[in-house]
Amino acid sequence: MLVTFKSSETGELMMFAEVARVLLQALGKATTARGTFTRDEMAAAAGTLRQAVARAEAPPASEGGGDDGENKEPVIALGQRAWPFIDMLERSARGGPDANIVWQAAADF
Repeated sequence: MLVTFKSSETGELMMFAEVARVLLQALGKATTARGTFTRDEMAAAAGTLRQAVARAEAPPASEGGGDDGENKEPVIALGQRAWPFIDMLERSARGGPDANIVWQAAADF
């Protein structure tokens, strides 16, 4: 299922529900079929996601295991998924007093 984020200040942003769920839950938002961010929430939400990305990209403590020789699928990092949304939040936060972001999906996710 896809979730579409629409900003009064930027273009649309679409992402899979699994990704949207991770990002919205990190921000304490319910993963309902429809929701919104007000202008007052946007800057803080962007900051929270920036911190989550920084934590996720920090190198793990060495466990001494090294490469186990298996071919692994490349992992798409949280940052790669979050940065477009962070950009939308930050740009929209600089908008006028009526700036907002709404999301819509076919069902709760």
